Formats: sequence, structure tokens, C-alpha cells
Amino acid sequence: MKGFDLTMKLSIVIPVYNEKATLAEIVRRVQATPYEKELIIVDDASTDGSRDILQQLAVEADNIRAFYHDRNQGKGAALRTGFSKVSGDIVIIQDADLEYNPIDYPELLAPIEKGLADVVFGSRLIGAAPHRVLFFWHYVGNKVVTTISNMMTNLNLTDMETCYKVFKAEIINDIKIRSERFGVEPELTAKIARKRCRVYEVPISYDGRDYSEGKKITWRDGIAALYYIIRFRFWD
Repeated sequence: MKGFDLTMKLSIVIPVYNEKATLAEIVRRVQATPYEKELIIVDDASTDGSRDILQQLAVEADNIRAFYHDRNQGKGAALRTGFSKVSGDIVIIQDADLEYNPIDYPELLAPIEKGLADVVFGSRLIGAAPHRVLFFWHYVGNKVVTTISNMMTNLNLTDMETCYKVFKAEIINDIKIRSERFGVEPELTAKIARKRCRVYEVPISYDGRDYSEGKKITWRDGIAALYYIIRFRFWD
């Protein structure tokens, strides 16, 4: 990849829960990116056949490391497992549902490669990148929790809840995740702010799903996010 330090290795952590329809395709897209990389895929006790697909994918590619939870615990738990296994220089969180596209990796990696950032957030709400038009109240909820998170962390993010968070490995190796579900997003944000990391945002594309297509996050997770924002501001 032009401009990228070819001696650096990516660890791409992919939490999976009931993503049978998209798992093989997201792995294909990640594998198509021109980097040295490992794919750390954590199946969080899927019941739809995702585990069988993952087992086959791991046989077919020697850079896939697959891990399996015996019971469903949530995205935070899957990331905790995945982060504990990374061996690369840079860690990328990648959802398995095709909402986020690995073609955005060059933009996400650039601030770290240039020595400007320790952590990069991919924002769905800045720049001219295309995105699917979906739910107004999801947008409002995201703005509310991002604003409150910013108040607690003194960061100025536009999209705290984004999946695309990229870290230097030494940063994520020094963070202990306690959240089990989607509270992991405000938890990670609070902890990188506490560590005074250099944080950048870059625009990303977004192809959001609706609930008929398997979207899992609900308004209850938005309420929970407010709790976690307060919790990880004042307590760990």
C-alpha cells in the first residue's frame, strides 16, 4: 500500500453474533485490503450457523484466528477476548454486518502512520462519504450520547458510537474492558481520554441496516450508554 509502513501488521478484531448472511463477505473484503494482517474473529455463541462458517474460513486462511464463546455475552465481551489475542502493531475493530467497509482502512490508518494520532475514530457524520439514509431517532440518540460523552471526556467527537475505532496496539493492550454489551463504545472512549491519547476523526462511508436485516442495537442500548458514560467518567 502506497505510503503505508509495510513492516507494520494489522490486527483486525471482528466480533460475530448471528451473522451467517454476511460473515464470509466481510472476511473477503478485509482479506482484499493490501496489508499484512491477522483476522481475530470471536463468535459470541451464534445460533444461526455462523460458527460453522467461521470454522471453515479458519481452515481456508492461515491468518484467521477464530475463538468461540460458550454463551452469548455481548460485543464488549467479544472485543475483550479479541484484544487479548492481538499480535499486530495496529488494532482495528471491524463489525461483521457489512455496515462498515474496509475500503476505508487507508483513511483510518493515515493519522497513525503519519505519527499524528494514537487512536482514530471513523465518523459517519463528517465529510462527504456516502451513507445509507435510515432512522432519524437513531441519529438523534447518537448525537445525544456523543455530546454527553464529550462533556465527560472533554473530547470533541462527532460519532462516539462508531464501530471503526483504530488503536496503536500498546494503547489497547493497556486498557481493561469491563462492559459486556454495547457499553464498550463509551468505555473505550472514556479510557482513551483518561490516557490523554491523541485522537483523530476521519470520515467513513456507512451502509446501515434496518431491523429486518439483522440490526441489533436498540433504544435500550442508548439508555445503557448514558449509564456507562457516567460510570467510566467517575468509576472504573
